[in-house]
Amino acid sequence: MSSFIIYTDGGARGNPGPAGIGAVIYDNQRQLLAEVSQYLGVATNNQAEYRAVIAALEKAAELGGSELEFYLDSELVVRQLNHEYKVKNKDLAPLFLKIHNLLLGFKKSSFSHIPREHNKEADKLANEAMDRGV
Repeated sequence: MSSFIIYTDGGARGNPGPAGIGAVIYDNQRQLLAEVSQYLGVATNNQAEYRAVIAALEKAAELGGSELEFYLDSELVVRQLNHEYKVKNKDLAPLFLKIHNLLLGFKKSSFSHIPREHNKEADKLANEAMDRGV
């Protein structure tokens, strides 16, 4: 059984605006397994946050993960993924559904909110993606 600790972040410069995502995946011994940094084009901050989780889930599946602990600095997205808030935005609903479907491939998952200052690596990767713009 492979337990992964995953930090994700998404951002947009302007809302909507040029957007990027970052994700850092560790094993349960805190050894770095993978990083994701991807430019999205124009998106909102929340769309980018969701897309970061999707990219991390796809990478975790590639790496053979079975139990995932996610840490995000977006309280809204965490509460939506934990079914505490409904997803009312029509552009986020398909992204939420995609995450739901991807999670079916894993034994266990959790989503926790962390302060932005504890998410520096994923934030850095998201900003690098926006800087590259491709």
